[in-house]
Amino acid sequence: MNLSSKRRFGFISLDRFFSFTDSLKPSDRLVFKVLFYIFAISALIGLFLLSRGFLTNVPASGGVLIEGAIGAPRFINPVLAITRADNDLLALTHSGLMRLSPDGTLVNDLAESVTISEDGLVYNVVMRTDRRWHDNTPVTAEDVAFTIALIQKPEVKSPILGNWSGVTVELIGKHEINFVLENPYTPFIENLTVGILPKHVWDTLSDEEFPFSHRNIEPIGSGPYKVHAVKRTPAGLISEYDLRVADDYKDEANIKRVIVRYYQNEDAVLSALNKGEINATASLSERHLSSLDRDLFKLMSEPLPRVFSVFYNQNKATVLRDKAVRDALDVSIDRAELVKRAVDGYGRPTNTPLPPGWANLEDTVSDDQYGSNEERLNAARDMLRAAGWRQNTTGRWEKTIDEVVMPLAFTVRSANGPLFEKIASYLTETWQTLGVDVTVELYEQSDLVQTIIRPRDYQALLFGVDVGRSLDLYPFWHSSGREDPGLNVSLYANITIDRLVTDMRVATSTETRDTLIGQFVQEIDTEHPATFLFTPSFEYVLRSNIRVTDMKRLQKPSERFLNISEWHMNESGVWPIFNNN
Repeated sequence: MNLSSKRRFGFISLDRFFSFTDSLKPSDRLVFKVLFYIFAISALIGLFLLSRGFLTNVPASGGVLIEGAIGAPRFINPVLAITRADNDLLALTHSGLMRLSPDGTLVNDLAESVTISEDGLVYNVVMRTDRRWHDNTPVTAEDVAFTIALIQKPEVKSPILGNWSGVTVELIGKHEINFVLENPYTPFIENLTVGILPKHVWDTLSDEEFPFSHRNIEPIGSGPYKVHAVKRTPAGLISEYDLRVADDYKDEANIKRVIVRYYQNEDAVLSALNKGEINATASLSERHLSSLDRDLFKLMSEPLPRVFSVFYNQNKATVLRDKAVRDALDVSIDRAELVKRAVDGYGRPTNTPLPPGWANLEDTVSDDQYGSNEERLNAARDMLRAAGWRQNTTGRWEKTIDEVVMPLAFTVRSANGPLFEKIASYLTETWQTLGVDVTVELYEQSDLVQTIIRPRDYQALLFGVDVGRSLDLYPFWHSSGREDPGLNVSLYANITIDRLVTDMRVATSTETRDTLIGQFVQEIDTEHPATFLFTPSFEYVLRSNIRVTDMKRLQKPSERFLNISEWHMNESGVWPIFNNN
């Protein structure tokens, strides 16, 4: 049967079908038509359901991210930014040569390539030629050189001046630039994430005018979003930023609009979240997180590169020179319980100077070998007895040192804030139960730094140390930092440690660096110059429909926005064959 015959046969069959239905009685014809339509509709529904079973959900354009924050930005300017509000808007509106990827590694942003010389002294950057500022002016290497020059000016008083000290900038061409270091320093590459300023907007201002320009709060950047509108209160304070996706990102970003609203305190942020006025926030502390409706909201949690520790100044407390005392103080602490009390469980215990999960080391916490607090305390007591300490009639420990009976007593000094108060309360309770006479003194932050830390006037210091994403341990543990303005607050001096932290700074191989870090941790664990407690975590609250990228190795909360162009709020179904991803 040829094609024309098949077509003719089809028409004849349809004619016969309709002739058959016409020959039926009216009542039979009605029943037949009803059954026919039921069959046709059922078939269509079946095909629809079957097709949906094979569909893949893919990101779709749409939705408005409404972020709630506390305070308002003052400097949406990478040279001057200080507060979280500053840095959040900076991450949305500005780009650096490099940025953090979802897996926690650095990738190119404004840069097309970054090449490091064999001696580790020269970082050559070739920039992309297709990136533009929000006013449609091309981004060039001159903008980069201009931004770094501002940072390096002492008169500007940039908070990141220290990151660029001793760095020479060589402008090679319109889209190429060199950074020349005086000495090899592997963590330097982190500096390439700093946001860049448009030279043509800022170069007419004097150093005195620079911090007062309106561009500090109405910026022109090259990031994924640009400022569309700024709302203010009747008193003139900024209450909201309305950001729209920038031209460079229109084809990449699914979320075309971001609104940031500002509130006075956490209670106001929580109220706005529950009312639906905002759908995301990073401004709630642990005490509010447990009250969230987990059907409506989800919580993203990532450890920050900060470790809370008790540092021992053995020059100020003779009893702390006894390693058995430091070992016993360390063993007696139930870090899991401490995390629960101090930050409602939103943190990770650690007994090393490194935040858990940040180095290629097995995370171990000494608490795990003890089944109960009493076992932990008994182990600590055994350590003290073996070192010659004895308990007197009051239950306090004492030992004859240099022919003098010394009580096991010392003072811990720290900052006057809710978090440090909770940590100090737990430590005091635990160590006094052990039989140690501990006193806690809390100071305002500025007083703590100026009158306690800088002159090293403490026996023990409860403090949080930020080691950064590069895990640069040199400032905190090299013996050269024992005196102010150094950051070696345990006044620790160890030739092996000096060598290890120095070698870490110049190691270009990941394997070599991991080996050095492992040796460092082992040496510190042997000596116990400090008791390491826990790492806090960054908590981000979002409505359940907001899909975000992974957030690994965040150095600060604002970095959550560095991959916002890959976020989405809406989805659509497509057949797998049409899904490029």
